[in-house]
Amino acid sequence: MRLKIIGSAAGGGFPQWNCNYRLSRAARAGADGVRPRTQSSLIASADGDGWVLFNASPDIRQQIAVTPELQPRADGPLRATPIRAVVLTNGDVDHVAGLLSLRERQPFALYAAADVLDVLAQNSIFNVLDPELVPRRPLPLGQAIALRDAEGDETGLVVEAFAVPGKVALYLEDSSDPQADFGSDSGDTIGIRIAQRDRTDAAAFYIPGCARVDEALGQRLADAACLLFDGTLYTDDEMIVAGVGQKTGRRMGHISMEGENGAVASLAGIALGRRIFVHINNTNPVLDENSPEHARIRAAGWEIGHDGMELEL
Repeated sequence: MRLKIIGSAAGGGFPQWNCNYRLSRAARAGADGVRPRTQSSLIASADGDGWVLFNASPDIRQQIAVTPELQPRADGPLRATPIRAVVLTNGDVDHVAGLLSLRERQPFALYAAADVLDVLAQNSIFNVLDPELVPRRPLPLGQAIALRDAEGDETGLVVEAFAVPGKVALYLEDSSDPQADFGSDSGDTIGIRIAQRDRTDAAAFYIPGCARVDEALGQRLADAACLLFDGTLYTDDEMIVAGVGQKTGRRMGHISMEGENGAVASLAGIALGRRIFVHINNTNPVLDENSPEHARIRAAGWEIGHDGMELEL
């Protein structure tokens, strides 16, 4: 099974279009060790021919343009794509907006939790994806299923979705009660276990959004071959200290890398083949590969995901 990170940044990408924080300025200036990144997305394939897209970011057109695996074959028909299915991990704008760029009457299957499919159904703009060409299929929690393309043929990948601590999408929050707790453990945010049909023991876990590591999640991840995990912030109050926001990571439904309850400490005792941070915000100091924060995360056994990073299981 092949996997490729095609987007490793959090919402807004890096540099974000309107961000003038020091890291975004460094990225625009082409500073050494500061790589630009597009918004969070992953692709996986069992055969290297057909691919499954995990989250459709607003940057999907740019991502396809620099990813040969997602481009039509030179000897293919006039309209074609290797994308056989799209799987959504939540209803965040940075994970669903790219669906609108995949509207050119091209067949593929769309998988998501029932609540996310309901959100798409309630917004008529997503009707540009003709349901006769793009069937919408509920992704059951806690059940391994074989992903199939629009015609029902197997992709060779088996996934299992499971709820992780998170929150409802920002646009679904009740603006009349800004102090309310919008956290959710019921499936508004999910993680995905990805495996090849004939080799289900070697699995990768894709969890680009997670508010905390609870006991159930820790047990599920034990002995995983690879974990691609929420690396939005380095510290919980990072955006406040940077002066670019007023919310903590916990308020946004994202665990921090560092801290007593951060990802590094919470997952330190769990055996993992590879551990990779993805969905990295434009304020996170690990984006500077010459920073002490980057060095500390690497010393703790973690990799910092970047666009184009390839894995093979």
